[in-house]
Amino acid sequence: MFEILVADDHKLLREGLKPFLTELADDAVILEAATFRETIDVAAGTQGLRLILLDLTMPGMNGMGGIEILRAEHPDVPVVILSGDSRRETVLNALQAGASGFIAKTVSGAALVNALRLVLAGETYLPPSTTDGDDDGDAPAPAAPPPSRLEGINGRDREILALVVEGLTNKEIGRRIGLQEVTIKAHLRSLYRRIGATNRAQAVRITLQSQ
Repeated sequence: MFEILVADDHKLLREGLKPFLTELADDAVILEAATFRETIDVAAGTQGLRLILLDLTMPGMNGMGGIEILRAEHPDVPVVILSGDSRRETVLNALQAGASGFIAKTVSGAALVNALRLVLAGETYLPPSTTDGDDDGDAPAPAAPPPSRLEGINGRDREILALVVEGLTNKEIGRRIGLQEVTIKAHLRSLYRRIGATNRAQAVRITLQSQ
C-alpha cells in the first residue's frame, strides 16, 4: 500500500489533489488531515506512509517546527510543503527544517505530480524562482540548469525525456514509441551524458527545471 497524507485545512484543495496523487502509484491511498494534530495522529496510524504533503499555515502548525516534528517521528517519509508563500526565505527555512521539497499551490496538477515523482526518486524539488538568482542567498540544492542543456536534443530525445518524467520504465517507454528496451536503455545513457545528468533522477530534475 502506498499511502499519501495530504495535510491542509482546505477540503476543496485536498479533494482537488486526489486525482493527481493517485497517478503516483497503482495502489495509492490518499489520507487527509485538516489540522496539525490530526496530521500527527493520522501519520502515526498508518502502515505504508510514503509521502506527506503539508500546508505551513494549517491550524496547529508551529511555524517550521511542525516539519521538524514530522521528520523526527517519520524519518524515512519525505515531507513536501504545499504553500501559497514561495518566497526564497520561506523555502530555505522549510528545507533547513527537513522538508524534501517545496511546491507552490499555483502549479498545475501535472507539474505537481512530476515534482513529487522527483522527490520520491530521492531528489529535492524547489520552485524555479528559488534558484534563479533574483534574491540574495544560495539555495542548499543544485542550482537549476540553464535552458541550453536541452537545446541540443532532438524531438525524439524530448519525447523520451517526457516519458521518463512521467515515471515510465524503459520497457514501458519502448512499448510506447515502438523500440526495444535495450535500445531505450542505450539511448538514455547517451542522452543523460548530453544533458549533464548522471542518473534518471537528475535527468528528471534537469528536464523539469529547464521547462
